[in-house]
Amino acid sequence: MKIPLEVLFGNPTRVRPALSPDGRTLAWIAPLDGVLNVYTRALDGGEERAVTRDTGRGICAYAWAHDGEHLLYIQDRDGDENWHVYAVRVADGETRDLTPHPGIQAQILAIEKDVPDRILVGLNLRNATLHEPYEIRLADGESRIVAENPGDVAEWGADAKLAVRAALAQTEDAGWDLRARDSADGPWRSVHRVGPEDEASPVTFTEDGSGLYLLTTKGSNAKRVALLDLASGDERALAQREDADVAGLAFHPVTRTLQAVAFARHRQEWVVLDEDIRADFEALKAAADGDFDVVSRSDDDSLWIVAFTRDIGPAHYYLYRRAGRATEFLFSARPALEEYPLSPMGTVDIPARDGLVLPGYLTLPLGVEPVALPLVLNVHGGPWARDSWGYDAEAQWFANRGYACLQVNFRASQGFGKAFERAGDREWGGKMLDDLIDAVQWAINQGVADPKRVAIYGGSYGGYAVLSALAFRPEVFACGVDIVGPSNLITFLNSIPPYWEVVRRMFDDRVGNVDRDEQFLKDRSPLFSVARIVRPLFIAQGAHDPRVVQAESEQIVAALRDAGKPVEYMLFPDEGHGFARPENRLKFYAAAEGFLEKWLGAR
Repeated sequence: MKIPLEVLFGNPTRVRPALSPDGRTLAWIAPLDGVLNVYTRALDGGEERAVTRDTGRGICAYAWAHDGEHLLYIQDRDGDENWHVYAVRVADGETRDLTPHPGIQAQILAIEKDVPDRILVGLNLRNATLHEPYEIRLADGESRIVAENPGDVAEWGADAKLAVRAALAQTEDAGWDLRARDSADGPWRSVHRVGPEDEASPVTFTEDGSGLYLLTTKGSNAKRVALLDLASGDERALAQREDADVAGLAFHPVTRTLQAVAFARHRQEWVVLDEDIRADFEALKAAADGDFDVVSRSDDDSLWIVAFTRDIGPAHYYLYRRAGRATEFLFSARPALEEYPLSPMGTVDIPARDGLVLPGYLTLPLGVEPVALPLVLNVHGGPWARDSWGYDAEAQWFANRGYACLQVNFRASQGFGKAFERAGDREWGGKMLDDLIDAVQWAINQGVADPKRVAIYGGSYGGYAVLSALAFRPEVFACGVDIVGPSNLITFLNSIPPYWEVVRRMFDDRVGNVDRDEQFLKDRSPLFSVARIVRPLFIAQGAHDPRVVQAESEQIVAALRDAGKPVEYMLFPDEGHGFARPENRLKFYAAAEGFLEKWLGAR
């Protein structure tokens, strides 16, 4: 049964539910005249109504303010990622831009119960390359800067009173320096420093502000969560595994106590630290199929919203009442999808040629013997990200159209420890590409894939992987689909957004330095190997993409066309780094589907 593209890639019906602080009102995101907006209703029933009126790209993320009267959301213009923070009054829908400054990027840093009338926002108002924290009053938008960026801070942290008391800075050697202070105007001191081989970041302060939760790989392979006593400097590890990074944290909404920690090598597993919620987590584990996350909690902690992720269906959302440990189904993200049979996502471990083990996922067509199938290697972006288990619209699309879909966490992927991640340093187009080739060969050796019908597909870094695969290993793939992928690492690194400059040394360390490594970067750039590209290529780009600018796609399209090479190109004038508008998504997927059917065939 063919699943319509609109069911897979159109707007969801309802997603991202959240409780108001008092637990009386439920909010969620749903379409209004085809555009995603925020809706609310009384939790125990009543009229549903849209409280926002976005008519453009739609609202993808929001949060309740702790005054219980406002919802906060961010929005950019046509994908330029110059986010503004908006406050909408739930009672009457009055909406105000809290950051009405042209050309800036705003980040919500903190929303705290103890300071319900204000929020903390990061703004690159005084310097386009640096964000600084501003306290903004919800009633009238009045703002004031509360900490100055000395020129190297990439991340800020505040305590329960909105006092900015943590800062993460990149060091000269591409390491990280975590700084803290005892009050909003006190002196800064270094409290946790790591070298370029490690990572560290602040999470949140304890309720009384005496301790700081942090994530770090210092002294271990995988990222662990620890509690740092700011007075003594003592650091206590709270949860860790050697084979998987911390993947999720659950804190009490008021006491800020860390209650549970998630790890996810293949699938998510929770480790409960607080006995107060152990029975709740056991009840949730038995309540529905899939992996669960507590996505919202009332301030009195009596009510939770729980999301269950499944591989063979859309997300399901439940209301959980702790008093009786009772779950109540709220809604499905995509009820129309429930009418179609979906393919399970199998977990796999693939050996790389140098012995590294690559965790991944294989999704196979239903009702077809898994032998000599056309295969799509779907490469994730980042590259410092990962593929995870659960419902994946693209994996289901491929499987439903008769293709096996292989998703591999190649070296440099996050989630599997620093040794795995840092094995990808300076390996764009090198060993990271070897991992993808090894994954394809594994699928061929297993008998699953037809070696003559293998496509490579991906966006962002995944798009670069498509271009590099067709340029450097053209014999392996029948065709490729590149979405917003860089083609020239030199021009890509020279055109990163200004607010990425604060972590420029990380790119120098992990990708290559434009000044010192010019020839190395040219050798790893598909643009300079266009002559070797012989397989059909489909490229899609957003005109307002600030991360991988339009020129990255157009320079390789021009070079391919000048050389008489087969390439299709689709430019979206109102999109950025990916396609947010449903009409654009459907147009892209329809074109990509036709391209793959032409070069791989379909059942």
